[in-house]
Amino acid sequence: MGFEFNGINHLALVCKDMDVTVDFYCNTLGMKLTKTIELSGGTGKHYFFDAGGGDSIAFFWFPNGPDSVDDKELRRISAVPGTMNHVAFDVAPDKIDEYRELLVAKGVEVTEVVNHDDSESGASDAINESTFVRSLYFKDPDGTQLEFAAWARLLTEQDVDYSPQ
Repeated sequence: MGFEFNGINHLALVCKDMDVTVDFYCNTLGMKLTKTIELSGGTGKHYFFDAGGGDSIAFFWFPNGPDSVDDKELRRISAVPGTMNHVAFDVAPDKIDEYRELLVAKGVEVTEVVNHDDSESGASDAINESTFVRSLYFKDPDGTQLEFAAWARLLTEQDVDYSPQ
């Protein structure tokens, strides 16, 4: 008997300033704040935002916690085990270019739209038959790398090449 998953309930991250985080996720990205928790003993807060499709992204804020590390690079591929690389929000394929322009208009630094494909470089300037997802990358006020990702085609068994080592 295996586990049955319904998706991601929530992903919990840590922020430096909850007010700045609420402003960014509610006012810049348009997510609804759905739950707020004051941690016991005044140790912090834990807030949840609706990420669509029944999924949530949540943040802890610890006023006496350590500062975050901010890296200016977008689309970083490598990360240290036990850390997170990025959070990808699923968006409609016909909205990805529009959403990029909307982020730019809101003053968010954002990459060009990347056409991820099966080529040697992993991306192409134009959409082609092997393009599987189109995405753009940006960061929240704490430096958490975010992605808007739009599936470009259905994935098949041919998309998996795995043998245990």
